[in-house]
Amino acid sequence: MSASASGTPRTRLYEEVSVGESLPELVLAITRTLIVAGAIASRDYQDVHHDPELARARGSEDIFMNILTTNGLVGRYLTDWAGPGAVLEEVAIRLGAPNQPGDTMTLTGAVTEVRPDEARHRGDGRASVTVAIRGANSRGNHVTGTVRLALPRRGAALAPLPSLDGGNS
Repeated sequence: MSASASGTPRTRLYEEVSVGESLPELVLAITRTLIVAGAIASRDYQDVHHDPELARARGSEDIFMNILTTNGLVGRYLTDWAGPGAVLEEVAIRLGAPNQPGDTMTLTGAVTEVRPDEARHRGDGRASVTVAIRGANSRGNHVTGTVRLALPRRGAALAPLPSLDGGNS
């Protein structure tokens, strides 16, 4: 993510993105702490995410990362690239090889679609782009999929985003 002259993170504009653009790699060390903390934070108390003996008894080499942690890391990857004004609209991912302690996962991505018609008709000052992502470790692809994000359009007045609490803030 680039920063403005003031050092504030800058949001990419829709007009700055083109099909075929590659995102910079994000290399993540997969630690036991990351796996367990991610499972706890997402309230996933399945033993395969925190108990090595029970994970092995169920056929795994060790504990492994849950999909909610992976989903969060994919979201981080995209918003690190797009900036704080980007809105994740749709995340469609599929898990493959497990992420286990000691692994390194490398996230990569490329823009596969920009929606110029939507940019003219959407009405909220944003337009969508789609990015294909891949997160690989030494076993193969841990995660693959696509993410659709809304980016602000140059010079557009942005409509406020809906409240997460249903407007009761």
